[in-house]
Amino acid sequence: MSHKETERVCIKARKVYDWVTRQVDVAIKPVCNSDLDDLFAWDLDHDKDASIADILCDAKVGGLSVECFLSDEKGNKINPLANHHHRHHKGLTCKEIEQPNGRPDVEVTLPDGVEVILQRVKVLVKGYVTIHLVNNKGHVVGCSAPIPFATIQTFLLCAPDGTELDCHVTFFECDSNLIATPDYAQLDVTLALCLDIQMEADVKFEIDAKISRPRAEILEGLLCPLKEFPPQCPEIFPAHGRKPR
Repeated sequence: MSHKETERVCIKARKVYDWVTRQVDVAIKPVCNSDLDDLFAWDLDHDKDASIADILCDAKVGGLSVECFLSDEKGNKINPLANHHHRHHKGLTCKEIEQPNGRPDVEVTLPDGVEVILQRVKVLVKGYVTIHLVNNKGHVVGCSAPIPFATIQTFLLCAPDGTELDCHVTFFECDSNLIATPDYAQLDVTLALCLDIQMEADVKFEIDAKISRPRAEILEGLLCPLKEFPPQCPEIFPAHGRKPR
């Protein structure tokens, strides 16, 4: 067989059965007054019994900006996009919730009128955010304990038995606001994240292919021998040498 001819080969690959994206907005329950006092640690000289409202309204402290970021359970900042192929990225988790009787079938009518059977898939996303209060010199003067968040999202997907969820976050944004008066303080935090959801499985394909080999490297001196692949058994596999109809 010349190097230009093809042959029937069987390959194993990761097949995507379905793929959707979704923006998810999460509102964390507001933290107020005494709960807020317990949440923050300070790098300021003040009365240990002073409330956060007292501290923020102290003219000597000056204006503070509120910074919110995704963190692990210890408050260390993490980047969910650093390695988005991992389902679990330190403090961030995105995984399927197993249902007692498996993924239930749902009959869906597509926009063109065609009826299809999909599966209902539940996905849990959870993690932590941490709040920093920063003065006008850029110094962190107040740091919160990590604040947990979680959301459960339901998707209708082509997800037959044997497929697995591949989920990762492609975008994350945290917005936080701290309200303070002499007798009241409240922290509001809202999150926006984009989920990339795929249902996948390892499958085997029979295709026409040409075995690829490295070219001979041009060097002065000895050449590395070319890699030889083991011969196939086309008489019996795949499909006894017959092309599919």
